Amino acid sequence: MRVSVIIPAWNEERALPETLAALRELPVAEIVVVDGGSRDATCEVAFAAGARVMRATRGRGAQMHAGANAAIGDVYWFLHADTRVSREAWEALRKAVTSEADLAGGNFSLRFRGESQGARVIEWLYPRLRTLGLCYGDSGFFVVREKYAAAGGFSAHPLFEDLDLLRRLRRVGRFVHLEAAVTTSSRRFEGRSFAGVFARWVALQTLYWLGASPRWLGSLYAPVRE
Repeated sequence: MRVSVIIPAWNEERALPETLAALRELPVAEIVVVDGGSRDATCEVAFAAGARVMRATRGRGAQMHAGANAAIGDVYWFLHADTRVSREAWEALRKAVTSEADLAGGNFSLRFRGESQGARVIEWLYPRLRTLGLCYGDSGFFVVREKYAAAGGFSAHPLFEDLDLLRRLRRVGRFVHLEAAVTTSSRRFEGRSFAGVFARWVALQTLYWLGASPRWLGSLYAPVRE
């Protein structure tokens, strides 16, 4: 089983080193960093860490789809640039892919680094959202290659590309949740009003389900970099 890790990045020179260092401890087939036109040393950092570096049109959906099209793996593991994985997560992924019938893909439990109120609230909220069928890309989606193709892959959405793919994956196979955790940065909640950040997230989510264009919604969702 070959696993290709695919990481979309844009101005992530500070977040990438820890993410890539953790991945180098695992027997993945390759690490593909797909840069969306960074103005910092993102590409240099990724290359120095042994990752395969490529460029694509900026936007998480477009970048991850470009990475999948170029990847060699039997399984694609899509990670955000500020998400750290563990040996436990790797072993859970390997076991799921080799033992689950009709598997399309899956995700992991999510922990946030940092002690902000926002991080703790979202960490508590994510399992409740799963009961509604909602899973997000920061929880480390992995997808079987054939099922990715059957589902049509990521759309070129700058926002909610994860929910869009999840809906289509569930039509072609089983999407499983693994209890092993990945850890992501809480930088979106640091140094700003959690109430304001959360209210905007809820508003964008509501607009998405009402049919608003993900491209338009993406223009309202400012990227956060440390």
